[in-house]
Amino acid sequence: MSNPSELLRGVPLIESPLFSQSLDSMDLSEQERETAVQLNQRGYAVIDFPDPHLDARIDRIKANLVARFGDRLMDPESIKNTGDLRVQDAWRSDEDVKAIAANSEVIALLSKLYGRKAFPFQTLNFPVGTQQQKHSDAVHFSSQPERFMCGVWLAMEDIKAEAGPLCYCPGSHKWPIISNAMIGRRGWNSSAHSAQSPFERVWEALVDASGIQEEIFLARKGQALIWTANLLHGGSVQTDPRLTRWSQVTHYYFDDCIYYTPAFSDEPLGKLDLRSIIDIASGEIKPNTLLGEPATPVSSSKPLSFLARLGRRFRPKAKLQDLPDDFDSEAYYRLNPDVLAEGDDAASHYLNHGRLEGRRYRAD
Repeated sequence: MSNPSELLRGVPLIESPLFSQSLDSMDLSEQERETAVQLNQRGYAVIDFPDPHLDARIDRIKANLVARFGDRLMDPESIKNTGDLRVQDAWRSDEDVKAIAANSEVIALLSKLYGRKAFPFQTLNFPVGTQQQKHSDAVHFSSQPERFMCGVWLAMEDIKAEAGPLCYCPGSHKWPIISNAMIGRRGWNSSAHSAQSPFERVWEALVDASGIQEEIFLARKGQALIWTANLLHGGSVQTDPRLTRWSQVTHYYFDDCIYYTPAFSDEPLGKLDLRSIIDIASGEIKPNTLLGEPATPVSSSKPLSFLARLGRRFRPKAKLQDLPDDFDSEAYYRLNPDVLAEGDDAASHYLNHGRLEGRRYRAD
């Protein structure tokens, strides 16, 4: 009989309907095997974050955020949960945030569990709880094939129940991924208060119908929770506004996928809101591919913003003779879908911007 894991290569190993038959062939340690089973059955698993320098990293990250947001984060009696305190993609300027995201042991574990090489593409740092409504990440960032995305939430202090801990609905990852087509909505070129807002009533109805009970993660410092792409999760209510809830979220994709935002896509029409993804660990731009074939972006019909039009007006003219001899406009669009979405000329964009940004311009 064929190896069951080879039969469904477009499905993450830990989400495969053949998971039980594939488990013995995944070459997992006893602890990794337990993590795999938890992810398969419940949609999440808890690990101890594997970094001997973690405490020092956390101290430095906290100090940087305190400098950014003010001393009230350190005052035990001050109100903490006012204003937007999240920091997205701090890895670009903070080496400790980047080191946590690019942890080689975590990447190796996720690669084993999913059957493809994992890479980190986004970080979020929080000094307090989000109190965000429960949602599936699969509407914010998804992949083709589906479900090759996961999150890792790291506790940077012991989390109290009154601080608004992370909450989730065990088993909800097995539900169908809710798409625009399922709720009778067009996503391409649409707008919404947030990417998840059009889907929230559906998730609430599914929770009510399923009878699934919400759980909260009362983590200790250094614990991390891995969750699958479709697990319903959010931030519980913070009942004591004086408490912090220091944490870092890292989102991971996997190789040889198409990376896009489903909330603003219409998959049946072939209109995908493609993402230009950078591998945090390597700094490389990851191409959108399926079985090695690059995805061809569909141009957006959205009007250019005022700033974009202004930038075009005063942009210096490109000298086409400076283009590399092997410059491939079609490949440049495929590898940099944001360029096509803005309607920019490939050669001009490369000469004026892409060259300095280190963007790729050929498929190989």
